[in-house]
Amino acid sequence: MKKALLVLLLGVLIALSFKWGLTDYLSIDYVKGNSEAFRNSYARDPFFFSLAYFSLYILITGLSLPGASIMTLAGGAFLGLYHGMIIVSFASTIGATLAFLAARFLFQDFIKAKYAENLARINAGVEREGSLYLFGLRLVPVFPFFLINILMGLTDFKAWRFFLVSQVGMLPGTFAYVNAGTQLAKLESVSGILSPSFVVSFALLGVIPILLNSVLKVLRKRRIFKGWSRPRSFDYDVIAIGAGAGGLVSAYISAAVNAKVALIEKHKMGGDCLNTGCVPSKAIIKSAKVANLIKNSQKYGIEVQSSEANFTKVMARIKKIISKIEPHDSVERYTELGVHCISGEAEILSPWEVRVNGQVHSTRNIILATGAKPLLPPIPGLADARFLTSDTIWELRELPKRLVVLGGGPIGVELAQSFQRLGTQVTMVEAGPQILPREDSDVSSIVVEKLLSEGVRIYRNHTAVRFMKKNDQEILVAESHGQELELAFDYCLVALGRRANTKLPGLEKLKLDISKTGTFAHDDYMRTKYPNIFVVGDCAGPYQFTHTAAHQAWFAAVNALFAPLVSFKADYRVIPWCTFTDPEIARVGLSETEAKDRGIPHELVHYELSDLDRAITEDEDHGLIKVIVAKGSDQILGATIVSTRASELLGEFTLAMKHKIGLNKILGTIHAYPTFPEAIKYTAGNWKKAHRPEQVLRLLKWFHTWRRG
Repeated sequence: MKKALLVLLLGVLIALSFKWGLTDYLSIDYVKGNSEAFRNSYARDPFFFSLAYFSLYILITGLSLPGASIMTLAGGAFLGLYHGMIIVSFASTIGATLAFLAARFLFQDFIKAKYAENLARINAGVEREGSLYLFGLRLVPVFPFFLINILMGLTDFKAWRFFLVSQVGMLPGTFAYVNAGTQLAKLESVSGILSPSFVVSFALLGVIPILLNSVLKVLRKRRIFKGWSRPRSFDYDVIAIGAGAGGLVSAYISAAVNAKVALIEKHKMGGDCLNTGCVPSKAIIKSAKVANLIKNSQKYGIEVQSSEANFTKVMARIKKIISKIEPHDSVERYTELGVHCISGEAEILSPWEVRVNGQVHSTRNIILATGAKPLLPPIPGLADARFLTSDTIWELRELPKRLVVLGGGPIGVELAQSFQRLGTQVTMVEAGPQILPREDSDVSSIVVEKLLSEGVRIYRNHTAVRFMKKNDQEILVAESHGQELELAFDYCLVALGRRANTKLPGLEKLKLDISKTGTFAHDDYMRTKYPNIFVVGDCAGPYQFTHTAAHQAWFAAVNALFAPLVSFKADYRVIPWCTFTDPEIARVGLSETEAKDRGIPHELVHYELSDLDRAITEDEDHGLIKVIVAKGSDQILGATIVSTRASELLGEFTLAMKHKIGLNKILGTIHAYPTFPEAIKYTAGNWKKAHRPEQVLRLLKWFHTWRRG
């Protein structure tokens, strides 16, 4: 009721202002044409004129009406420089604060409920540097002040701080406008605009904000680097710490433009992806898929005596595959590319200095690519249990008979299916109601149905309570709705996600900010609070994919080497990702759930793989394609594919979204027959069918009937 009354009051005031033609008076011509009358009014009663002007100024800025600039010029014209400065300064700040409070009262709760995650990130930045940011916006009026008032009101920025920072920050601009107004009052003809004093006054409007913005940047930089001694010269342009995807690509890009770069890795080149992540997991998935094909060979008309997996040979194959890919990420290759590769643990000494193996190296820029490690929850008894992580599971040499997988995310699901197919009895335990919680429920259900059909036992809505030993057996106790369940296992795979590696010797001295998700806080240019220290990959977030680490690395390297001449914001608009189960799940852009939650007008387009000829020939005729399309157009907002080879099929949708190619053009593109990519074209065809021009088709029917006679 209070909000409704306030909206009504504001609406009435705004309506009256337009009805009475208030905005018509807020023009240069009106001020100049009535300057004599205004000066006479001020001379007769300075106090009343000042009070009326003060109140009107607050009303205009409080209601966010256009005309504040003209009012400020008028203040200089009729009140004089000093009197006008005082009145305009306080009136503008009071009006801005009223607009700030009104926006907070009316809209903040709605924005928090609708965009809680995004607003939380903004509030974190506001808490950290909100005053400095607001001060900069007030000094450099790139954005309209009324917009700043409203947007700041949506955050948790303190009202009293908003008032004080605005009061101080607007002073230079207020002075420039009021001073220009004093010259405006002296104009007697159009030729007077060219008078030196008038030109200088208006030049201040552009020069002062630019100068103050430059000063602000210098002060911010000095504040950040206070207490650190910058070397006079540097050994390197870039030092990248961590030789996973982020560090490797950062070093590669830097070396490609002839910068001097060092790459430090304390463990193995290639990072998690090569040694414990993408490469070994995809290798074991392939072995498991072959085992499953052999087990089900009869449906292909082939009789095979045994499908038993030799786990020792499976693990040996994985090591062989890693060794074949290792040269791509090796010291030798990167040395040839011009990168100085250093093996050892890096210690940060300052924003420009890194010590490794006792030797100090100086650098203009540091890129942190420290990766992540498996998250281990504080579950009683875990430390004494026989548990594995995605890092250590590759050390197994014997196939476990019973494997409990704790966690239903992509890593857990991929390895659960693989070990089940290789001969292990796998039991999955997920605390939430859904396996693969980031996917739509119908997508998750397809994978769950497949896992269950292959013998995986799945317990959803079960929370791990404790680990214990009972009758010489390892036991996980899980609880659901007050009921406890005991699950015996030989090994337990803890797959509850990964936590960013933000601990590095010496790094605590820099006091880098950590986000709520546990990653290094950074801006859109991949910079931490130190403008020469960048972060990429898992330690930066928001995605923990090899391809996003490489994507971020390009921005970090280019921004490190070429700022302030050029800088680029990292672009996350089109990020694909895949879960390599069987069937695979591949996705880019919005899911159906996300589109609904965000209130985005959209349409759904479906295509079932049971209709695809190539899928039928391979007995892979299951799964679906689901595309989120902007309402009223063929623009693709997101696509999800559940199918064999989904990860390869996704590329066409990713390309289309990146370059704004709609479903109409996909439909008009020839796709070879019989292939799986035809499914993309048929999906576009389903969209076209749903948008048939019925009236045109009726006319065509009449036309053809007429021609037949």
